[in-house]
Amino acid sequence: MSVTVEQLTKVYGSQKALDNVSIDIVKGEIVGLLGPNGAGKSTLMKIITCYLPPTSGEAVINGFDIATESMQVRRSIGYLPESNPLYYDMHVKEFLHFIAGVHGLKNRKERVNEMIEMTGLHVEMKKKIGALSKGFKQRVGLAQALIHDPEVLILDEPTSGLDPNQIIEIRGLIKNVGSQKTILLSTHIMQEVEAICSRVIIIDKGKIVADDKTENLTNLFTGPEMILVEFEQSVAKDALKKIQGVKNLHSAGTNAWKIEVGAGSDVRKSLFDFAVKTNNTVLSLSKEKHSIEELFQRLTK
Repeated sequence: MSVTVEQLTKVYGSQKALDNVSIDIVKGEIVGLLGPNGAGKSTLMKIITCYLPPTSGEAVINGFDIATESMQVRRSIGYLPESNPLYYDMHVKEFLHFIAGVHGLKNRKERVNEMIEMTGLHVEMKKKIGALSKGFKQRVGLAQALIHDPEVLILDEPTSGLDPNQIIEIRGLIKNVGSQKTILLSTHIMQEVEAICSRVIIIDKGKIVADDKTENLTNLFTGPEMILVEFEQSVAKDALKKIQGVKNLHSAGTNAWKIEVGAGSDVRKSLFDFAVKTNNTVLSLSKEKHSIEELFQRLTK
């Protein structure tokens, strides 16, 4: 495992920021860490990156223990905190050379040029960082996190405050890098999770409340299955209720219905047969899909 966290707890006074958290993340996974404000996301990231010590429990990153081998952990991690601390009076290229020197890289010039090309900074590389837009500042933050070629990348709200075009560009960069590394990213943007994360962990009040592949998360819903159907002509509610498997229904617009079906029932064929028998036409028919946002709200309210 690239990241192994076992029974991690962090206590501030009488408050538990993390409560017995355990996760395993392997190479090649892009894992989205979701949770409301104060849920413990940033605390978990700061412990993994050795900025904070845990109260109890342990974490091993790339085979190195955060408590006894913190320097080795830091060398193998790239970290972009939400605040993205940068030296605003330094030029982009100058700053990246400085970071490469901090990491003791021998091929500094080549590596800096690679990062500038990878993150699309070549058009702004001669500017001072303070003169850059927020989107380009995020690119500089990503470049400094990647310059020493870490095996694990920790990103805290990497697209916060960016415009839609910048968000798409940063997401594409993260997804491209993620095939070769282990990435843990914190975000409040549900579309971001669905767009780039292969797995989602939801944390609430310091505890893990969900952990699964992104496409499997909606299976956690326990509510009834709903079918959305639209007919060309009007249909009587009582007539639809007589179809086997239909438990309940209500209008969803002109000639459209939202139908609750019983467990294990699939009424779609019956709806088509009903339309044929009544000289009607089905214009659209679909199962209602639950979103990660709905699941998030259910688990963290």
